[in-house]
Parts: sequence; structure tokens; C-alpha cells
Amino acid sequence: MARTVVISGGGTGIGFAAAEAFAADGEQVVLLGRREPVLARAAARIPAARYLAVDLSEPQGARRAAEFAAKEFGTVDVLVHSAGGNGRKEERADFADPLDAVAHDWDVNVRLNILTAVLLTEALQDHLATPGGRVLFLSSIAAYRGSGSGAYAGCKAALHPYAFRLARELGPRGITVNLVAPGLVEETDFFTGDFPEERRKELIAQTATGRVGHPGDVAQTLHWLASPAAGHITAQVIQVNGGAERGH
Repeated sequence: MARTVVISGGGTGIGFAAAEAFAADGEQVVLLGRREPVLARAAARIPAARYLAVDLSEPQGARRAAEFAAKEFGTVDVLVHSAGGNGRKEERADFADPLDAVAHDWDVNVRLNILTAVLLTEALQDHLATPGGRVLFLSSIAAYRGSGSGAYAGCKAALHPYAFRLARELGPRGITVNLVAPGLVEETDFFTGDFPEERRKELIAQTATGRVGHPGDVAQTLHWLASPAAGHITAQVIQVNGGAERGH
């Protein structure tokens, strides 16, 4: 029987690659995100995919998404949190006081990386398949290194204890909760635009594989963690970075 797979940030990058991987198995994929045109284009490329444009950083948005999934499918088998970002694509104001700019940066990152994941998870908890449900969070190598934006790294790191607590709470229901922490992954909105070539080469040199990551590398890890083969793996952070950062 086909499972229902809900993917936030499913219109682009890792989220879209994950959607393709699950759809290839005949799973019912539901794409969530803020940009309806992006979601519509993505859904058109995936057989039978459904989508809903919604702001998951707001309680009413997460509530709408949960109501949509419950009404259409009843049960959510796999929940993938791919929505997020470092805030560089958000509207930015000019702040006279540097402290106001810091507060704004942290507020944006909390909303993009923490609230989108936490609110949707809490809204869908009662609809997760029992047993056999899977909850998967996208963390980052930055959660270990503090690289890039401090706000982004801190918010990704904050997902770890939340996921560990959730694994304890949902474990008795036969639901697993894990995180995947990618390193440099090209072909995403994150590493585009003014990303310096010198920095790119530096990050590649830090890997053992000598190459950048691709969305499919992360998507296949998510796909495996959602499979029956990973049924006894929970409360873990799986690093997908070519050896640039070792597991802890």
C-alpha cells in the first residue's frame, strides 16, 4: 500500500529530490511551501503529487497543512522537514542600530528553521502512522561547526534536542525520529548567487570524497531512513558531507 509522504520545502532542492525519490516508489507525495508557483511546477513533474502553499512558520499555516493532510489522506506515514534557509532571500530592512539587525537575523532564522519544523510536527503528531511513522529533520554541518550565519547554525542545532525528545515521546507508538545534516550541497537555493568560488573549493578540499554534495545524496539518505530497513534507528543525526565533518 502506498504511503503518504509530506515534505515541507518540497518545491526545490533537497525537498524536491526527496519527493522524486519517494514518488519513484509509488508513494503519495504532498509538497508544502510558501511559493505556490514553485510548488505547482514541482508537482507537475511528480506523478499524482499534491501541494499546498502555506506559511509553516505561523500556527495557522501549520494548522492548515495538518487539516489538509488529515482530510485528504487520514494518516501521514512520513514527514520530511526540508523547509529552511539562512534568511538571505528574505526581505531585509536597513537598520540604524546594529543590534536591531542582529535581532532581525535571529528572528528570521528561528521562523525559517525552527518554527516551520516544530509547528508542523506538533500539528501532525496525532495523524502520524502508528506504528511505522517516520519524522525526518534537515539539520546542517553548520550545527556542528557554527559556520556561516551564527543564527542559522544555532537554529539548526536547536532541532537536535527537539528531535531527541520527540523520539522518546513517539517511540512507544513505533514512530522513529531522525535528522540528516548535509554539508555543501549544490543545486539548491542555499548555495547560489554570490557564493565565492574560492570558498567552494575550500569546502570541497575538506571532504574525503573530493566533491560537492548533490540533493540526491541527501534525498536517498532520507528515503532509507523512512524505509522498514531503518526501523530500529531513531534519535540519530546522520551526516551527509563527504567526510568534511565526522560523526559525534
